[in-house]
Amino acid sequence: METTVMDKENKKERKPVNYRLVRRFMRGTGKYFVIAALALIAAVASAYLIPIVTSFTIDYVLLPYAEEGYEAGGSVLPGAIMEWIESAGGRQMLIDHLYLMAVALLLFTAINALSTYLRRSYIAYAGEGVAKNMRDDLYEHLANLPFDYHKHVSTGDLVQRCTSDVDTVRRFIQNQLLEIVRTVLMVVIAAVIMLQMDPLLTLWSVMLMPILFISSFVYFRAVKNAFTEADEAEGRLSAAIQENLTGVRVVRAFGQQRREMQSFTEKNSDFRKKNLRLNALMAYYWSASDCLGYLQIMLSLAIGVYFAIKGRISVGGVLVFTSYTSMLTWPVRQLGRILADLGKASVSLGRIDEIMSAPVESEPGLALTPEIRGDIEFRNVSFTYEDGNEKVLDDVSFTVKHGETIAILGSTGSGKSSLVQLLQRLYTVTEGEILIDGVNVNDIERHHLRRNIGIVLQEPFLYSRTIMDNIRIVDPEAPEERVFEAAGTAAIHDVVMGFEKGYETVVGERGVTLSGGQKQHVAIARMLMQEAPIIILDDSMSAVDTETDASIRAALSGRRGECTTFIISHRITTLSSADRILVLEHGRLAEQGTHEELIRREGLYKRIAGIQDMLEDELAKEEGGETEWKNS
Repeated sequence: METTVMDKENKKERKPVNYRLVRRFMRGTGKYFVIAALALIAAVASAYLIPIVTSFTIDYVLLPYAEEGYEAGGSVLPGAIMEWIESAGGRQMLIDHLYLMAVALLLFTAINALSTYLRRSYIAYAGEGVAKNMRDDLYEHLANLPFDYHKHVSTGDLVQRCTSDVDTVRRFIQNQLLEIVRTVLMVVIAAVIMLQMDPLLTLWSVMLMPILFISSFVYFRAVKNAFTEADEAEGRLSAAIQENLTGVRVVRAFGQQRREMQSFTEKNSDFRKKNLRLNALMAYYWSASDCLGYLQIMLSLAIGVYFAIKGRISVGGVLVFTSYTSMLTWPVRQLGRILADLGKASVSLGRIDEIMSAPVESEPGLALTPEIRGDIEFRNVSFTYEDGNEKVLDDVSFTVKHGETIAILGSTGSGKSSLVQLLQRLYTVTEGEILIDGVNVNDIERHHLRRNIGIVLQEPFLYSRTIMDNIRIVDPEAPEERVFEAAGTAAIHDVVMGFEKGYETVVGERGVTLSGGQKQHVAIARMLMQEAPIIILDDSMSAVDTETDASIRAALSGRRGECTTFIISHRITTLSSADRILVLEHGRLAEQGTHEELIRREGLYKRIAGIQDMLEDELAKEEGGETEWKNS
């Protein structure tokens, strides 16, 4: 089975609940928890008062126990209330105004209903507030984590933690958190009242409670791992769905539908098997606890009736014991679910904490915000990834003046992309320093630095929005004329105007409705809208034809002098018009110079140029042969 780096670490050691993190997520929701707790107390109190009022009505009002020696003081009502009733006319007054007992029952029932409504409403507000805080904090934290962090984690796993795990915590808060308080309150209140009425019957009424209590913990231990396994299986299933929906074009292009369907079926079957095991454990527990619960109620009723026949307790007292036993049995039975959900919430909080405890990108220097023009110097720069041993860049030094166009050529793995990523400070140099206008990039505030460096990647990311929204995402209020100008420079304006809806065409998720070349054109237009003094084209014209490439370079050359430009490409025709070309080999700067200078030297640039010229000559001959054949 597939597992992420986080999953492996999580299996090695489950992190304890970070209560400081819990308090952080609870900010702004305290009043909801307080109101819900007060409503809970009112609901529990009113629920216990209803059987007491019913018992009092039967014993003191309806049945003549007082005449047969059952003293009024034997009522379950407090002595002060009984004295007040006696002073108001006693039993006869209540018989004459029997509706007062009905009003009391209706009042306590209404209080119970209103309190239950308030409890559920405000704990729902609290749960949703905590979930919102968690999602906001997670999103903000993920957005500020270093670039290297995102390279080593699964996107599907992060989505699972930010959605499913957050929802698990929310459900626990809304459904189970106050149930813990409710269970404790009900047990304490019932114990006090029942012990005052008849200690022996109290023991009979809670005889099976310890078994229910112990079985709840046994169930919790058995079900906790089952819940975790089911969650992880769901995560793998969700990741498979996400990958296949995102890469549906690749799946179809390589005819992998059957294979991917088989892989999905295996994950789905694994998820089903783990859920069936979980459901079986739940079925065993609930059925067994139901039997114990009903047996306890039956035992309490039977002993209560026996005591009533013997004259030890009144009929109302039997009603109170039976009602309280029922009210106690189900919360204790529910304890197993509460503990299981607590275990799930603890695991989910631990998984969320693993993200939140990852250190965010820091400012190693002074966080300056200087004016950036585009004079750049790489001074003895070396770089090694944290998890690597070999140098990706080794003692690279060069200087770029404002307005120059610098082309970079090198084989795969030579360090081209790493070089421009260091310029943006997505990584920090291991040795040496990078200066922009004489200021070390480590001393420039990172958001300010990146706002002044526009970049277009080989595989640009477009949002599932209109083309207009994608181009002016850096300035949503920009006038359409600026968008049209940037699109014209990127050689995409005429293409867009040919679409049925023009710039209002929705490009689909990740720009799936556009071709690779069209996506690169839109990304270039978006970068030009940034009007950054430094721009980077990281092999961003690889998907466009030579003619379009030439037109884009011609348009960009019109901006020469306005910004410093880095062009990474394998196409010699793209590199040839640059002011200077840097050739990287194995992380070292092997050559630099203009196209004319490098083409006269023996080296990598000349070899690649020769190979590309030869291929172009062969292609021209083939096209010429086809033309002659058609003419004949």
